Amino acid sequence: QVQPVDSGGGSVPAGGSLRLSCAYTYRPTYVGWFRQVPGKARERVAALNTETTSTYYGDSVKGRFTIAQDTAKNAVYLQMNSLKPEDTAMYYCAASESARVAGLPGDRTAWMSLEEGEWGRGTQVTVTV
Repeated sequence: QVQPVDSGGGSVPAGGSLRLSCAYTYRPTYVGWFRQVPGKARERVAALNTETTSTYYGDSVKGRFTIAQDTAKNAVYLQMNSLKPEDTAMYYCAASESARVAGLPGDRTAWMSLEEGEWGRGTQVTVTV
């Protein structure tokens, strides 16, 4: 098992930055981040194919968030800039050893594989006004 462990959350004023980390026991094919606010649907944030380095982002974070890997440390980072109060949520790292679907475009393969993969316990991000 990949056993992703997420960390790095905290409280930051609007306009600020945070970097979340996701560490794992060995490199999975897909790593990504989701977020959820109580009472709302889970949202896709960012995903990475560690083999091709292709990245995918949710519409609400494009241009502000960046997902990147550190292969030497078996970790993926989510750099979050220009944070907004609406970014406040519990953020979860997810990982999938391999593609869990076939015949779909890269982004859908990544998201669907992650949703069926292993998940961290979550790290809270709070953006204050």
